[in-house]
Amino acid sequence: MTFDDLPRVNLVHAPTPLEPLGALRERMGGPRIWMKRDDCTGLAGGGNKTRKLEYLIAEAEAEGARAVITFGALQSNHARQTAAACARRGLTCDLILVPAVPREEDDYTRSGNLLLDGILGARVHCLKPGEKPAAVLETVLAEHAAAGRRGYVIPTGGSNATGALGYVRAAREIAAQCRERGIYPAAVVHATSTGGTQAGLLAGFRLEGLSTRVIGINVYSRDSDQIAARIEVLTAEVLARLAPGMAPAANGVEVVDGFLGEGYGLPTAAMVDAVTLLARSEGVLLDPVYSGKGMAGLLAMLERGAFVDDDDLIFLHTGGAQALSVYTSAFSD
Repeated sequence: MTFDDLPRVNLVHAPTPLEPLGALRERMGGPRIWMKRDDCTGLAGGGNKTRKLEYLIAEAEAEGARAVITFGALQSNHARQTAAACARRGLTCDLILVPAVPREEDDYTRSGNLLLDGILGARVHCLKPGEKPAAVLETVLAEHAAAGRRGYVIPTGGSNATGALGYVRAAREIAAQCRERGIYPAAVVHATSTGGTQAGLLAGFRLEGLSTRVIGINVYSRDSDQIAARIEVLTAEVLARLAPGMAPAANGVEVVDGFLGEGYGLPTAAMVDAVTLLARSEGVLLDPVYSGKGMAGLLAMLERGAFVDDDDLIFLHTGGAQALSVYTSAFSD
């Protein structure tokens, strides 16, 4: 079975654009900067999780599931896109959401992605203090079983070997777009959290024979070594599935610290500056949790001369601008 024969449902508007950030380069100097617009994947506002869901939902349907259950923080982009994918495919959706971010201002617990989850028809379970996700999952699965529905569980962020296939496909898409433009990207930079996006890109570029670096800006945890180890395992799992015997690239997993701030989902001054800069120079909206901090990392790398002027760099926009409405105080000047 070839990669193109793998079970996949069509959810993504692909290929997503690969756009030059000319105004940003004029301001920053240095390498040519491109943006891979995976905020434009199309499903309920877009985002990187839609690519993973093409393979995860296909697997769920192949197993006969009629209900999908997944996890995330209250303002999870993954949860929103899962709810939308289930609506598109006629599946029941349960979202088990954890108050992982100590934030209550700006209607954080009611609006943004949470509002969209309800509009999309998902059943939302917001955990109370002391509640365990595993216990809620057990109850939800039992309810579906009693109703005669098989449940399919998607991990946080859709980050397993099946979900990572979406970014193998994205890596192939990026490689084709770069060949059309006659460029060879030195690096793809993005916000990394649960690791599936970075693992898929690493496996995909390996399969394409490209030595392009994949640099993840840590926006998720103070334990970056754990994130890197998870990505390394996922990359190996994906390659074992698609090309048994092929080892991961020698340049390894790169996870960059310094841009998380006080914690996951908590705003930083560098994030606000990055979001504002991209909005006012390129007309592009980043998000406050992932791509805003990821872009802050890229800008800092450019400022310290981490790349040479002849490089082509790609910033992967993973979506999430829907959450800006619950971070108004961070942008209140």
